Amino acid sequence: MPPSRRVQSSIQRARAQREKRQQRHSLGILVAEGDSWFRYPGIDVLSALDDIGYDIVSVANAGDTIESMAYEERQLDGLTRELDNLADTNKIPSAILISGGGNDFTGSALEVLLNYSHPDLSPLNEPIIGAAIDERLRKAYEHLVLEITEATTEFFGNPVRILIHGYGHPVPDGRGFWGGFWLLPGPWLKPAFDKKGHQSEETNTDTMEKLVNRFNAMLGTVALGSEYVDYVDVRPCLSNATDYKDHWADELHPTGDAFRRIAEAFDIKLRNEP
Repeated sequence: MPPSRRVQSSIQRARAQREKRQQRHSLGILVAEGDSWFRYPGIDVLSALDDIGYDIVSVANAGDTIESMAYEERQLDGLTRELDNLADTNKIPSAILISGGGNDFTGSALEVLLNYSHPDLSPLNEPIIGAAIDERLRKAYEHLVLEITEATTEFFGNPVRILIHGYGHPVPDGRGFWGGFWLLPGPWLKPAFDKKGHQSEETNTDTMEKLVNRFNAMLGTVALGSEYVDYVDVRPCLSNATDYKDHWADELHPTGDAFRRIAEAFDIKLRNEP
């Protein structure tokens, strides 16, 4: 029985993409570990980097936290397996890409970082944020960077460059994936603000900007602490102004055009010597 028309069309597209990859000059191999910014339906950072000309090897999974990437054995095993496959075929990656942390401070975790709405309290609980982002997540990133450095040194003789990125400034407007209806994921931000009594979207947007800036600043310290790590600042690629829906598909994920801009920021960093 021949395949359906839909399957035939999908096979044709897959073969066309393979032929395109075979004919192009590769800009290098990128090995990726990360969250939904690296594994999102349609366009994401990795698919946009593939369009630019990089060969992608990915173990990213939507919903993963940076702590699970850093400490769960199965996560490390998946990454080292791909590195071993490359080493076995004498292929050296140009860089390892890491995307993580957003799932560690959104959703139910965001509730812990927020104070209840009260005239005597600021929206963000500074002591808890310091412990969560500046300590716990920083240590998770540093641990993962160390393990990747050790693994790439073992497989390729030298450490492979690592690129990490932060996030842009989202708007907690209650939009989930494709609207977030029924079993679809999200929203990840507005429910926490609602639970803590914060009703102003403008103020909540400002609060998220401060929180995301804190996370990005922490990543900057991780990059400064290792000669093999580069930090990619994606905040200029995304807006939380009145046109933010042109940049954000939902509360956490960029639109296709924004993902392409983020990939271009990675490309610029990759083309520059570390």
